[in-house]
Amino acid sequence: MSNAPATPTPSDRPRIALIAHDRKKDAMVELAREFAPYLQQCTLMATGTTGGRLVNEVGLNVERMLSGPWGGDLQIGARLAVGEVDVVIFLRDPMTPQPHEPDINALVRACDVHDVPCATNLSSARLVLAQMLLKL
Repeated sequence: MSNAPATPTPSDRPRIALIAHDRKKDAMVELAREFAPYLQQCTLMATGTTGGRLVNEVGLNVERMLSGPWGGDLQIGARLAVGEVDVVIFLRDPMTPQPHEPDINALVRACDVHDVPCATNLSSARLVLAQMLLKL
């Protein structure tokens, strides 16, 4: 009998949304590389460009939504509102104005309303992912 943890089945895999503003995409790729063995066991969704980079540069299986400015944040928010997202990792760039700021605020608000963890910087993202990994 093996002592290795069982790979989660699709129905019990943590569902994680990954979003990064343009100046934070490199940090998201590095974070994903750091946690790749864990993230490979999760159901992942991401906004367009971020998802593409995670697929191409880290080799993760990611469902890609639209780009954030084209509605990707809202698509993830809609999934979150119906219980289809367990955690949001949203590496935000607080120093650059975003044209879709209302959509960003709506997504963060939805996390608060539905009590879904939302990490908005690298430190909090590492804490959330490390805690999830411990539960595995």
